[in-house]
Amino acid sequence: MRRFTLTLPQENIDAISWSGGAADSDPAPATVSADTVCGVLRLADFGLISACGTLSYWTWLTGIPSLDWSIYALLGMFGALLAINAFQLVGVYRLETLGVIRNSLKRVSFGWCAVIGLLVITAFLTKTSDQFSRVWLILWCAFSGAALCVSRVILYFSILDWKSEGKLRRDIVVFGLGPVGQRFISHLTEASENEYRIVGAFDDRVSRTPDFCWGVPMMGNLDAMIDTVRRRPVDMIVVTLPLSAEERLADIFEKLKAVPVDVRLCPDAVGFRLDRIGISRLGDVPLLNVIDRPLAGWRWSVKTLEDRVLATLILLMAMPLMMVISLVIKLDSPGPVLFRQKRYGYNNQLIEVMKFRTMYDDQKDENAEKLTQRNDPRVTRIGAFLRKSSLDELPQVFNVLRGEMSIVGPRPHACRAKAGGVLYQTAVEQYESRHRVKPGITGWAQVNGWRGETETVDQIRRRVEHDLAYIENWSVALDLKIILRTLKCFTDHRAY
Repeated sequence: MRRFTLTLPQENIDAISWSGGAADSDPAPATVSADTVCGVLRLADFGLISACGTLSYWTWLTGIPSLDWSIYALLGMFGALLAINAFQLVGVYRLETLGVIRNSLKRVSFGWCAVIGLLVITAFLTKTSDQFSRVWLILWCAFSGAALCVSRVILYFSILDWKSEGKLRRDIVVFGLGPVGQRFISHLTEASENEYRIVGAFDDRVSRTPDFCWGVPMMGNLDAMIDTVRRRPVDMIVVTLPLSAEERLADIFEKLKAVPVDVRLCPDAVGFRLDRIGISRLGDVPLLNVIDRPLAGWRWSVKTLEDRVLATLILLMAMPLMMVISLVIKLDSPGPVLFRQKRYGYNNQLIEVMKFRTMYDDQKDENAEKLTQRNDPRVTRIGAFLRKSSLDELPQVFNVLRGEMSIVGPRPHACRAKAGGVLYQTAVEQYESRHRVKPGITGWAQVNGWRGETETVDQIRRRVEHDLAYIENWSVALDLKIILRTLKCFTDHRAY
């Protein structure tokens, strides 16, 4: 990380205003609180969905004495309450989501469809579906969906205006201009995109710090910072001292309790290498969440239920086809119908993956010492078709039902598989991170074109990158998207 400092006479520093170079007489833009925006949006969503329930009634059911409008109004309010909670779970009420229109519309649409689906299933299971108008449900779903999407579009353009006017910008001061502080200022200055503004830096060791760091002026010691924060509006104080300075940090935080400002501690240099850090407690000790287990808790339960249900449905639908394929394999060449191969599974444990046999039995390669190539003479006639159509993977539904695999996940690789003559686990440093979840019959890498032969190390690296991205961003919606795209890849030229 490159750094630079610029030293100017003290009188030039004093001439620089709090707003980062603008004259003190320039009025600061009125700020907009992200928490307030999201809070108002929750209330607006509740009102819109409830109102659309009543509007749907008056559009279609008014004048029918047997249908009480108050029941539909209450149902609309109940649905609105469910929707707000669903939107919270899928990340609708985050400013970073609302600021990307495609992401915002996708999440709110998915959440709303999930709520409607839940209500329909509940009505079916309780045998009350015949007590409500289906036309009302369709109108309510359409009116509310349209209102929610329109509100997101309006809010998106409002956010763009607020950002351009600096109304969403948060003013920050930094305490500590050592290596960690300089790196933090450099990082935030380059990546903030008008969302943050570091308006000043402070440090008790004034004589040993530069007058400027990445354009941020050095403005004094801790007492000067406290005095400044009391006189000027500041959103956050970031302390960038090393964690080893335990006593010094304790004294600083004790003094900062006197000012009504958020105070954050920037981690040491290693913290810049970490992606997402949260805070948890073990007893009374606060801990930094460096790595979280993927698909833990309810996410694991949902994923398991999804796998079992989909695998059962696939097996029921594909059983006649699997019987035909088995017969053709037997007629085409001698040997067993299924090919079993040891591959790495969850937590790097070996599992026995099942496939339809596509090679001559006396030429099979159980350890994948030599990956299959185009026009490989070891592949049978029916085997070439099965590989190209990916139908050879169908028996892996049994692996899913046995709990060894998932429908969607990183593809399991053979133990001795190589790319460019190098073992996968040697070629890619983070290769074994793929095994933090169960392997899948299909995956994010496969539907993005990273399947088939790995002739170069870069090919397996790109495949692993996609697998890790899937693990970090898993959702039921992503799984369904991958399954739908898999159905379009049955005749992929990269599979042979």
